[in-house]
Amino acid sequence: MKRLVIVESPAKAKTINRYLGKDYQVLASYGHIRDLPSKSGSVKPEENFAMTWQVSDKSEKYIKDIVKAAKNANEILLATDPDREGEAIAWHIKQVLHERGLLDDRGLKRIVFNEITKAAIANAVDNPRTIDDDLVEAYLARRALDYLVGFSISPILWRKLPGSRSAGRVQSVALRLIVDREAEIEAFKPQEYWSVINDMLSEQNKPFKARLTHVNGKKLEKLSLENEVMAKQAVEAIKSSKFTITKIDKKTQKRNPAAPFITSTLQQEASRKLRFSASRTMQTAQKLYEGIDIGGEVVGLITYMRTDGTNLASEAVKSIRELVNQKYGKEYLPASPRAFSKKVKNAQEAHEAIRPTDITRHPKDVAAYLSDEQRKLYELIWLRTVACQMAVAEFDKMAVDINSADNQTTLRANGSALKFDGFLRVYKEGRDDSVDEDEDNILPPLNVGETATVKKVDPQQHFTQPPPRFSEASLVKKLEELGIGRPSTYASIIHVLQDRNYVRIEKRQFIPEDRGRLVTTFLCNFFNKYVEYDFTAGMEEKLDDVSSGKKAWLSVVDDFWVPFNHTVSETEKLRLTEVLDKLQSDLETFLFPGDDPNKRQCPTCKDGLLSLKLGKFGAFLGCSNYPECNFTKQLGITDDNEAEAADQSAFPRELGADGPATVTVRKGPYGFYIQWDDPTITDKKAKPKRVSIPSMFTPMDITLEDALKLKKLPYEIGSHPETGSTLTVGVGRFGPYIKLDNKFTSIPKNIDFLSLTLDEALQIIADKAKKKSSKTATKTTKKKTATASKGRAKKTKTS
Repeated sequence: MKRLVIVESPAKAKTINRYLGKDYQVLASYGHIRDLPSKSGSVKPEENFAMTWQVSDKSEKYIKDIVKAAKNANEILLATDPDREGEAIAWHIKQVLHERGLLDDRGLKRIVFNEITKAAIANAVDNPRTIDDDLVEAYLARRALDYLVGFSISPILWRKLPGSRSAGRVQSVALRLIVDREAEIEAFKPQEYWSVINDMLSEQNKPFKARLTHVNGKKLEKLSLENEVMAKQAVEAIKSSKFTITKIDKKTQKRNPAAPFITSTLQQEASRKLRFSASRTMQTAQKLYEGIDIGGEVVGLITYMRTDGTNLASEAVKSIRELVNQKYGKEYLPASPRAFSKKVKNAQEAHEAIRPTDITRHPKDVAAYLSDEQRKLYELIWLRTVACQMAVAEFDKMAVDINSADNQTTLRANGSALKFDGFLRVYKEGRDDSVDEDEDNILPPLNVGETATVKKVDPQQHFTQPPPRFSEASLVKKLEELGIGRPSTYASIIHVLQDRNYVRIEKRQFIPEDRGRLVTTFLCNFFNKYVEYDFTAGMEEKLDDVSSGKKAWLSVVDDFWVPFNHTVSETEKLRLTEVLDKLQSDLETFLFPGDDPNKRQCPTCKDGLLSLKLGKFGAFLGCSNYPECNFTKQLGITDDNEAEAADQSAFPRELGADGPATVTVRKGPYGFYIQWDDPTITDKKAKPKRVSIPSMFTPMDITLEDALKLKKLPYEIGSHPETGSTLTVGVGRFGPYIKLDNKFTSIPKNIDFLSLTLDEALQIIADKAKKKSSKTATKTTKKKTATASKGRAKKTKTS
């Protein structure tokens, strides 16, 4: 019996193929094989939201391979990822096979597994199921909504706000978060306040520090000491007083370990600790999940990385507890297994948390087989997983009140000492607020009734700080808290915002571009309901209800579309002047900052007033005396001058080692490049190896594996089977190409040219020749037709 197994990834196919016997054939669909065409009319609301699906040229090749194999298979197993997207891919494959008449007498089953291990795959094969219709309908609902929003709002943006790229159901709300935060920062007015820190000595002449907490018998709030005068008055009160310890509070504080990683927390922690972008984290995790060659055996090192469930399989918990007991001792093992529940909006507990597939596979054991990025991420996941099943950490906390003789002035000393490290022996969470400022402040032995001497009084000036800009970690956290988007979409949301130049990253923080501000202001004015946080979160809840079978997808989409379409129709009627007046009114303080009453005065003619205008390349400020005065100031980034979105402070970025050489990504005057610094080369005149980074790579996301492949360019991939000529892959000014007999063939953008096989290269060349032949034949036919027409016309004229 021949069984065909279909997965979405070639790397996953390669790993699974090793676990299954000769009766199985494993093929990859290379992701989605169909999608909605990027043109109006692909979703038809008037036809009950019917969708037109299109197979891409790239996917057609893979479908042909699947169809060919399916004809010889007795059974077809769809083994795509265990999430909504995976279910959708399986559904698309089923639909295509059905359309081609290949399911009549063949069994088609769905199998899922959370980890790519031999045992998990065998269990999945033995326990197949049908395609989950609820998950498919949830996918259809999301796809329809995202399409309808994008193809309804984006054309309006292009007409009313030239220079804008597009709008999206979730991406626009994420952009609003960033823009609103920037507005908060700009509107923030710092407020002065003072604190008073005192260097103290105990009766045993042991030093410690204490903070002023009460003056004139009143408790000080953060902003109570408003200026230097008040601070000096407090200092005098301290200097004129004698102090005695009046109260000591001692208690043991326990801290529990964090839950094992889910998609969002992995992205956040990798951002904080490893400085990985969300997309870089997910790409690296994907490789760890799909399989790594460990000494000749390809194994999946972690479980599926797109999940928001914090639960762990009982077998995994048992293995973790055994490891903790053996490696760290029974005092580090809690009496019972630790369970976690997720307290975030719309949490779905269907899948396990992210964990190593085998906890006994220590990071050091596999480090030699992993790239630098893979090693770091695997170690992070391994440590977090082990720590989650370890004992609590315990701290001895102490708070000491020190009062003046008249009880009008109080100082307080806080201290903490680690009593038992527990899980902290393995892992400490990287949250910004996780470190107690008194955690490492150990107080000397102190007793009630002792005198305490003030040796130095230090008044310190402070200013209140605005809220911080979002980093990738804090933005993901905020999106999750609000219930906007889903863990698997955060990386793509962030990528789209940067790709459209709505935001840029500086010092690992998001700053909205002018273009992003304009788009957000436009949407908040004319599509306000659809960029509200609660509305978007509510829509996510409805879509989750579809996936759980509580709501019908068509009714959810229809309920959204009817009022939304009305809003679109009303907005289309707006005159451009109405839009500009509203945008200028809302952005007045941004466009014309400062308190100068003449801030709108034209700097050139001194007579006209500046106002917001729109041109071919986007928004700009122009003079009211145009055309007599042609002063303009372009806002934001134009299509002719795209700003570099990468974080400059992150470069040079180290990728890892290539033999003795250290590999880094660097920024030069002509763009980004990769450099190999080899310490064994002692010749000072010798220049280090450098390779330019092709435009299809992002400097922040490029990996060591990518760098090593780029280093080999151009490289030979084999010989032509008929002529024996060598085929070479390289990158030129127009992108990646295949060279054969001094003829160059461009490699399509959707094909990974660094992993191109000889067969794929020959197919690309053949496809180009076929297209060229077809064009030539068409031209010849048109020429013959034109010649014949001229002959007939001439003959008619002669007659």
